Amino acid sequence: MASFELPQYPNSYWRELHSLSSFNPANKNMSTDVLIVGAGIAGVTAAYLLAKDGVQVKVIEGSKIASGTTGFTTAKITAQHGPIYHQLIQTFNEEKAKLYFEANQNALEQVKKLVKSLSIDCDLEERHAVIYAETEEGKRVLHAEKEAYDKLEIPSDLSSAIPTLPFPVEETLSMLNQAQFHPVKYVSALVKEAQKLGVTFHEDTRAMKIKNGDQITVELRDDLEITANKVLVTSHFPFNDEEGLYFTRLSPKRSYAVCAKVSNIDLDSMYINVEKPTRSIRTVQGPNGEQYVLVGGEGHKVGQHTEKTNEYYQTLANFAKQHYPVESIDYHWSAQDYATLDQIPYVGQTMTGIPNVFVATGFDKWGMTNGTNAGFLLSDLCQGRENPYEELFSPTRSKMKTEDAKNFLKENANVAKELISGKFDRPSDSVDDLKEDEGKIVMIGNHKTGAYKDQDGKLHLVKPTCTHMGCDVNWNDEERSWDCPCHGSRFSYTGKVLEGPAVEPLQQRALNGDTI
Repeated sequence: MASFELPQYPNSYWRELHSLSSFNPANKNMSTDVLIVGAGIAGVTAAYLLAKDGVQVKVIEGSKIASGTTGFTTAKITAQHGPIYHQLIQTFNEEKAKLYFEANQNALEQVKKLVKSLSIDCDLEERHAVIYAETEEGKRVLHAEKEAYDKLEIPSDLSSAIPTLPFPVEETLSMLNQAQFHPVKYVSALVKEAQKLGVTFHEDTRAMKIKNGDQITVELRDDLEITANKVLVTSHFPFNDEEGLYFTRLSPKRSYAVCAKVSNIDLDSMYINVEKPTRSIRTVQGPNGEQYVLVGGEGHKVGQHTEKTNEYYQTLANFAKQHYPVESIDYHWSAQDYATLDQIPYVGQTMTGIPNVFVATGFDKWGMTNGTNAGFLLSDLCQGRENPYEELFSPTRSKMKTEDAKNFLKENANVAKELISGKFDRPSDSVDDLKEDEGKIVMIGNHKTGAYKDQDGKLHLVKPTCTHMGCDVNWNDEERSWDCPCHGSRFSYTGKVLEGPAVEPLQQRALNGDTI
């Protein structure tokens, strides 16, 4: 199938068509009762809830509000996280698997309540969430998951009837009465409500280091700092990842989405398959009544893409074109997510012995409910209230289970491989080989150098060594970024940090290969 034309640069539908308020960076030392680091759905939800209870809150964001995964999601609000419940019963037990369902189902209900009580216009629509199988092996997965649903008393429907999908499937398993929405409209509304309650927000304010004491001090760039009684780290990957060794317990993943304008579409549910490669499908209603189909998938570990990243988008675009009356691909974007060792997010006290620093991470592509649940849980923990999900999500949960141990060894063996292999690669390309709007690793003298030539012919040179733990970064052609294959840090072509855990930019190089 011929390639489908994509916009020149990735752009998210959610962020492109909805303007957000902007906030000044922090420019002086400050103090507060609770400091929240990270302004995605988890951090903003926690900020609103705490302020509603009369707590003094400040929120800092290293980039822009909802500029992380919240602004680049498929925006399904559902407790159906693929075929997960059979596995959770095997890894944990029925009681904890049911708690996970209840936490995410409760998050869905809380979103609905907030939308209603605050009159939030965020295109909220009720939809069934459906996982589908296209093979006999997929059917076996669905049957095992249905058995888990029944044990956990999850309302569902296993069916071999033809769904509203334009291609044949063997069977479907529906979780009833879930939802989809516009995540940036929702978060933007919560920000405004939090402001009314006294919350202050600062964008382009990157946390660099945390110091524990009677009060907690978060150090920022330019020798600034904020002191607080409690700190919530909701920055996707904890910037203080050495506390709790999160870099050994999280697997960074990148996935892709295209938003295709269609002449008509008959799709009454949200879909995702059980086989690989993943295909996630939902509808989107444009601001002027346009109809879109959003197709997601093609995931891989960050920095370990096996082809040009543009080709992942092309694959999804061709899938949409094959099955729907596509008029154009108007938007395409990618998102970063982190998976924990046992598939349950880490939400709570960062580590034993540090009672006033909390973290929320590892939502594994299901951040609309997991992030909302994290906001509610962190709000309770900050105020000393009991929460029925505290133990389940605790980052300090004890006893490394067999599945944890296997994933721990697999993940860190992969990191070691990437760390070592990058040091022995010697590129054969030179700066002279670069075309406009192209990036690659080149040699300048005896120095490996990350080089990008922009559309005006200007060269941008960096030392291609991640500032987190020293792995060599790889070029991401569609996002024009340098991506670390070890722990998922990402940098712009100028070296600016786009994604943690790194907090320092890549060093810049001169044309003679020296660092600047």
